[in-house]
Amino acid sequence: MTDGVLLIDKPAGITSHDVVARVRGSLADRGSHRSSIGRPKTGHAGTLDPFATGLLIVLLGKATKLQRRIMELPKRYETVARLGATSSTGDPEGEIAVTGRLPPDPPPLPTGELRQRPPIYSAVKVGGERAYKRARRGESFAMPERVVTVTRFEQLWRTPVGTGEPDAADGTARAAYAIDCSSGTYVRSLIADLGDAYCVTLRRTAIGPFRVEEAAALPERGREWPSPPLLGVAEVLAAVERYVA
Repeated sequence: MTDGVLLIDKPAGITSHDVVARVRGSLADRGSHRSSIGRPKTGHAGTLDPFATGLLIVLLGKATKLQRRIMELPKRYETVARLGATSSTGDPEGEIAVTGRLPPDPPPLPTGELRQRPPIYSAVKVGGERAYKRARRGESFAMPERVVTVTRFEQLWRTPVGTGEPDAADGTARAAYAIDCSSGTYVRSLIADLGDAYCVTLRRTAIGPFRVEEAAALPERGREWPSPPLLGVAEVLAAVERYVA
């Protein structure tokens, strides 16, 4: 029976939905707990943007009932930011403007309870519709604020201005940050709030007790996955309960 949890190391360039679809396709002939179209019932516990990589938890069969419990767990990220430039989406996929205005080194890195506005290019629903759909139509609207908790926000390294490719000639720099935060935190917003900065790369390294080092690579499209490293429902639930205790 295909009931359990898969820890997947999501590659860049695909959506979280794409990951779920590929896993579902690779397990199409396994088990008995099926959706109405004859495939294993699947879902995931926490979206990653297409440009982002790292831990995505895929839920199969009866494990889909754990979705809310897992999504409520805190997250850990590592991000590389470009400083001295802005992006309309907070990531490399937006419209980029080089300003040359760099945050101080090190910049103020807030922790604790923070009020945050998610990016307009996000999956948050505004007026019953995903914000990114409205943004792509050019609509003007306000994103609702939310309260999030950041327990770690640390600068790991920073390059001198104008060194290395592709920043050698444009007066920008790069810096890496480690962030531990509550569910619902937008790292793109944390970086943008530093001032003239956006995420170049973003990697989720942990969700609660689950680590990306334990994750499997995504199977190739169209290829059967005969022995996926499934974690049992009881095993996962016990790990979550130990973590939050």
